Amino acid sequence: MIISARLGSPETLRGLAAGTPTANIGAVSEPPAPGASPLRVRAKRLQYATIGWNVGEAVLTLALGSAAGSLALIGFGTVSIVEVFASLVVVWHLFDDTGRRDRTPTALRLISAAYGALAFGLVVAAVGDLTGGRRAGESPWGIAYLAVTAVVMFTLAAWKHTTARGLRSEPLRREATITFLDGILSVSTLSGLALNAYLGLWWGDPAAGILVALAAANEARETWVEAAEVS
Repeated sequence: MIISARLGSPETLRGLAAGTPTANIGAVSEPPAPGASPLRVRAKRLQYATIGWNVGEAVLTLALGSAAGSLALIGFGTVSIVEVFASLVVVWHLFDDTGRRDRTPTALRLISAAYGALAFGLVVAAVGDLTGGRRAGESPWGIAYLAVTAVVMFTLAAWKHTTARGLRSEPLRREATITFLDGILSVSTLSGLALNAYLGLWWGDPAAGILVALAAANEARETWVEAAEVS
């Protein structure tokens, strides 16, 4: 049955047995185009989900951060904007259905730039808060939302890493790391807000931002080096 399905109808098989050329031999199904592969479709859907979540996340956390005067929440909203950019870069890369590799270095450099912008912004804001002694207000709603966001980001990151391995897509893998860092930032920001709200440790808010900034800076360096290697 397997041979019959690959070569064609029973008439085709009889023609082969009799040594008669058959037009049906060439009617073998073509492999699906790269853009139609289930993994590529899943990757695009994951990116669209990430973009949708982060747009809403940016609006909500920037609003909550402005109301509470919390650098951690404002910085977190800015991170969401950076991740929207990184997700759009990966979508652009995934829509290259020709299989060409010339988009990969550009995509990696753009993602590296997103990491760098994130790290720079967090360090500048956190150092300003630590040296100025600015105390953030309490934001119970922000704490609750960050707990939900951490679960969502870690889940999306795991699915993206799995999909990236299947596609052998380095840009998607790197962007999945940004999503994972967003999850870590959610936990760190939540911890900083909780330390400030319940223990009065005001420095917990900017300290959490600096830790994430260091991780983002390292990813920016590694991604840029990898872009140079695949050029």
